[in-house]
Amino acid sequence: MSATLPISGSKPQADAALPAAKRDLAPLLLVPALALAVLPFVSLPTWVTLTVAGLAMGMMIFIMASGLTLVFGLMSVLNFGHGAFVSVGAFSATLVLLPMRNWLETDSLAANLGVLGLAVLVAMLVTALIGWAFERIVIMSVYGQHLKQILITMGGMIVSEQLINVIWGAEQIPLPLPSSLRGAIFIGEAAIEKYRLLAVVVGLIVFAAMFLTLNRTKIGLLIRAGVENGEMVEAMGYRIRRLFVGVFAAGSALAGLGGVMWGLYKETLVASMGSEVMIMVFIVVIIGGLGSVGGCFIGALLMALLHNYAGFLAPKLNLVSNIVLMIAILLWRPAGLYSKSRG
Repeated sequence: MSATLPISGSKPQADAALPAAKRDLAPLLLVPALALAVLPFVSLPTWVTLTVAGLAMGMMIFIMASGLTLVFGLMSVLNFGHGAFVSVGAFSATLVLLPMRNWLETDSLAANLGVLGLAVLVAMLVTALIGWAFERIVIMSVYGQHLKQILITMGGMIVSEQLINVIWGAEQIPLPLPSSLRGAIFIGEAAIEKYRLLAVVVGLIVFAAMFLTLNRTKIGLLIRAGVENGEMVEAMGYRIRRLFVGVFAAGSALAGLGGVMWGLYKETLVASMGSEVMIMVFIVVIIGGLGSVGGCFIGALLMALLHNYAGFLAPKLNLVSNIVLMIAILLWRPAGLYSKSRG
């Protein structure tokens, strides 16, 4: 009985090309589907105005939530004090915006954006440094202890709000928009506020930067690998603890950026502004899938668009629109739109 000999020129089966991973496109269709579903119920100019306003709001929520979802995905830290960095970032920006108010009153777009850019830089630097210290002093001692994380981070938020009242005072601080960003641009009969356009642009830049960093750089590869299997990354010789503190500081800086954008959106600052937006931020993180930046982006846009549409068409339902959206998404995908378990 003759044995079957391997053919000398044949390649081992292990060298065969691996099948391409299937892309899950269903969540990507939700945002355009929601927008198109509302179009028959409103006029086109109203639809354009509501949609752009919703996109702008969604971008600001995404900026605040993206850092939190990264921190949870990589470090499994339930940071209920994330809103503190939102408030601190917004108030830190006043160190630039208030003394340079005259520059904001000019009609020069370049001068206005230059002052805003400097304010954002200061806010992100301050919140990144505070985030680094918070992780080293507080969070590091409660890794893997979720109940203690909730208690200690909520305590941190309360303390931060009181410190803001001590430093900046308990009164509301008006934060008017720069002169060149006030008013609206009219496209036909549709009115689009200038600041909302800026918010959309900033949100897209942040998302693109995060996407490219996570998918096209070595540090991004390590972060994504750490989200999937931190022990394996550590075994390969990489210091995942350094990744932890870097991601926490970056997430805090993003919260600071979001705080500045949200403060200008509301045109007033209060110490509790961070805690007020945390409900929306956590809903977005849950909808998107814990640890998923892409899911967080889609979730933020869905929630903001639904909030705007419901506020116009059915104001009484607007109060529960976020909860209804979260329930619907979790009934469809209990782990969120793009969770770690779905790859």
